[in-house]
Amino acid sequence: MNKNFKKKVKLKNFFVLAPMCQYMAKNGEPTEWHYQHLGKAILSGFSKIMLESTAVNHEGRITIADLCLYNKKQQKKLKKLIKYLKNLKNIPIGIQLSHAGRKGSSHIPWEKYNRPLTKDKWNTYSSSNIKKDKLWPTPTIVNKQKIKSIKKNFFNSAKMAIDAGFDCIEIHMAHGYLLHQFFSPIANKRVDEYGGSLVNRCRLLLEISKKIYNLTNKKNIILGARITAHDWIEGGIDMKDSVYLVKQLEKIGLDYICVASGGIKTKTNLKTNTKFNLKLSSAIKLETSLPVRVAGNIKNINEAKKIIKNKKADMVAFGRSYLKNSNFLFFDKEKTNEIPKPYLRAFDF
Repeated sequence: MNKNFKKKVKLKNFFVLAPMCQYMAKNGEPTEWHYQHLGKAILSGFSKIMLESTAVNHEGRITIADLCLYNKKQQKKLKKLIKYLKNLKNIPIGIQLSHAGRKGSSHIPWEKYNRPLTKDKWNTYSSSNIKKDKLWPTPTIVNKQKIKSIKKNFFNSAKMAIDAGFDCIEIHMAHGYLLHQFFSPIANKRVDEYGGSLVNRCRLLLEISKKIYNLTNKKNIILGARITAHDWIEGGIDMKDSVYLVKQLEKIGLDYICVASGGIKTKTNLKTNTKFNLKLSSAIKLETSLPVRVAGNIKNINEAKKIIKNKKADMVAFGRSYLKNSNFLFFDKEKTNEIPKPYLRAFDF
């Protein structure tokens, strides 16, 4: 971490709204849905809220209804949303920047789950020309010129996010999206400097991180990354790979890591009915001084408190629990009539 420019951000508690794709944007811009979804969240007791995966260019969308940030109109609409949210409550607001890669050009999940578009589709890109799954199209290999373009896309989106008023930028390197496709040997079969060895497979992720860090460090903006710590497939990413990546991100100067897993293929050995990321976040926490965030089937405050107490993570992100009951943070699951004591913790980013 850069010791010459240390960010200090006090979070009022350990709890963060997880970035959750809403698939409710229009032309990449937030709609009334985002105002009610995020407006409710910012008043729900979280210390920080994260916006969903937001595409850095047109082909980087997952679906036609994704949030995007690559033009001035999208930036203007997001700036208006941030102003509205900040007027409700002034807590840190983050945005997750992403490129879907071969997972793009997909149907909205509730229309056709895990199916590529057949009409109004667009060309997708990946580290190698390997399909996501049998029914999916073969992506175009990202060549050297395209790599330069994608790095510029991430940088420009980060700059627009800062100008729009976001306090935090999170680089999405997980869930089977493009940067994960470069990182994972399941999807990356390249023979150039962006493929093969672990060092090479991390190269694009680190190059993008360096460019954005140079921007955020000057502006006192929190910079984090969501990584996939394990592919749950034989021959995929394992803990050795993810620990190496985290240590390199720490050297660059990132402020936190969010630990996820799975996503490179539709079917893996991941057991989603368990708190599947806790062992991973705990192992990574032992290897880094960065604050570590975790999510994944964590149901309530009591479970989250145990995670923090047992030093398996520094922050817990909630998604489904919030969607089921937007007021769940105000009441312990087991003591619904008691308002819990505030959990104060300062993270020196």
